[in-house]
Parts: sequence; structure tokens; C-alpha cells
Amino acid sequence: MSTWSLISDRPVHIDSYELEGLELQLGGDFTRLTTVITLHGNGETGIGEDVTYDALDHVAQQDAGPFLRLAGDHTLASFSELLGGLDMFPTPPEREVSRAYRQWGFESAALDLALRQAGIGIEEALGREARPLTFVNSMRLGGFGGASSIEPLTARLELYPGLRFKLDPANDWDDELIAALAATGAVDSLDLKGHYKGTPVDVETDPELYRKLLEAFPDAWIEDPDVNEETRPILKPHADRVTWDAPIHAIADIVAAPWKPKMVNIKPSRVGSLKELFDSYDYCADNGIRVYGGGQTELGPGRGHIQALAALFHPDTPNDVAPREYNEPGARSGLPESPLAPNLTPTGFRWAE
Repeated sequence: MSTWSLISDRPVHIDSYELEGLELQLGGDFTRLTTVITLHGNGETGIGEDVTYDALDHVAQQDAGPFLRLAGDHTLASFSELLGGLDMFPTPPEREVSRAYRQWGFESAALDLALRQAGIGIEEALGREARPLTFVNSMRLGGFGGASSIEPLTARLELYPGLRFKLDPANDWDDELIAALAATGAVDSLDLKGHYKGTPVDVETDPELYRKLLEAFPDAWIEDPDVNEETRPILKPHADRVTWDAPIHAIADIVAAPWKPKMVNIKPSRVGSLKELFDSYDYCADNGIRVYGGGQTELGPGRGHIQALAALFHPDTPNDVAPREYNEPGARSGLPESPLAPNLTPTGFRWAE
């Protein structure tokens, strides 16, 4: 049986829903906004998080209020089909990928609500046991707009000597910084952001920087390089450790990668629907492709959702699903360390606080 078939026919009754905005100042001029979606039905609630990146899309949604007609009796499959036929944006989104982010917010809330109405948890529903969850701390060493420095990384290593990192190389990384970072031995992956355009995290493709990174970090995963005529010869000898994130929305995108990947980053919010998510997990398992999970700077229950899925499907990979306090500027003591003990709630689809 497919994973999706285990839950697709599960009923969910919806009476109403409400929205709550969250925000976090991440440095520079970048303030992260998300929207918590709460579905109500039969005296229970289901929660999800819309992680759309553009603030204007959140403001428009919150100003419009619960304008979608979702009330009624559904299955998870029919609810997903309903959402797929609705325009969930009161004004056109700033970018098309946001439609998947919003759909995930509603579908994850529906899954939580369906399981809570049934009185069971996600482990029982899927017949899987959550295992200790390995995570990395994803960081931009220059924040958003500042000059890159090793100091944010070393400050965290002083508090958590065993912490592992996923770093976003920037165009100002020089030989000295690269050598110092490599010397820590704490870098598990490098996100080259080769598929981001018009965002606060854009990086200009620099073949020489690619060459230096591949040589300095021979064991690190290389995520989302820009593969072009100049970079392909540099990347091809390292194809087994090149992985993909931003292009992955469905199985078809895994198949279309420049070469068959050994591992991919499957972000539930980027996939959008529960069916495509679980089908993607099944496809990777059937084809010997490892999976890790990635965050979208969730500020609310969405972080728990991706932690729960990682603990169930891929707990031993370099998951970019650290507790959300790791996203906050500065180093803080007393945070949970990797691996996280599984902490799923007895009912619903939630990671307990």
C-alpha cells in the first residue's frame, strides 16, 4: 500500500477556520511573517502554518479573513481536491510557489484535525514509529545584508560543541573564511542558492567560489548549485554529493535533476499537497534516494510538522529542522541538542512543545 492510501480516506469535518499572524525580525530589513491556520470541527482544532515568504501575501490574507468556503464533511483526499480548485489568495501572490506553501498550511491543519477527531496520532495512522531526530543549524554568516563572519558559528559551537551546520555561502566568502570554516569540521552541507532569484538570499553564481568550496569541504553535501556550462565540469566529479531543494515540488522534479541524486531535500510546504508529499517519500524509498527535510523559517506549528515528518521518514539525515529558537539572531544557551527525542502528541499531527 502507498503511504497516502493509509490516510487518504480518513474523514474530517470542518465547521470554520481562523487566521493568526506571527512575525520575527531576522536582521537588516528582513522581518519574517507567517500565518497560523486553525481549523475547527466537532469540538476539535487542527493547526497548520502558511510559510509564504512575501509579507504582502500574509497581510492580504489576514485582512481578508476566512473567506474560503471550507465547511462540511470531507475526506483528506476530497479536501485536498477542494483546495486545488480554489484560489486561496484574495490578491494574486507575489510568486507562484506561494500557492503550494498556502495549500500545505491548510492540508497539514486538516491532517491534524482529522486525526484529533479520530482520537489517534500520526504514528498510529501511518504505522510508523518516530525515531531520534538528527538536525543541523542553518545559518547565513552575514545575516541579511551584513558582511560574512565566522563569529555567529563559533559562538554557537562554544555553547554546543557537537552542533552541525548547513551554511549559505555568500559572494564575500574569501579564502581565509573558507579555511576557518573548514577547520571547524562542523559543516555538513552548503546551500549554494543557485535557484533563487529576486529574494533576500540570492547569490551570484561564481564558478571559482564553487571550486573552492568543493575542495575545502570534501565531505559536505552541496545543495542547489546553478548548473550551467561553466559550473557543470566543476560539479560533475562531485555529483554523488550534489543534492536539490528549491527545484523539488514533485516526483517529476526529482526525475528531471541533472543527474540522479543520492539524496534530496523534500520540503512539505514546497510540495504543497499531502498526496504528492507521501508519494515523493515512497518514490525515493523505492529508488534508493535518501531524503532530508528542510525548514522555511517557520515561526509556529509548521516547525513541529516538519520535525514530526523527519522523525517518521528520515531521522538520520542532515535535517534542516532545528528547533525554531535556532532561527533567532544570536546564540542562546539551554536549547535542545541533536538528536531530538521524539515528542509527538498522542493525537493529531503535532510535535509537542
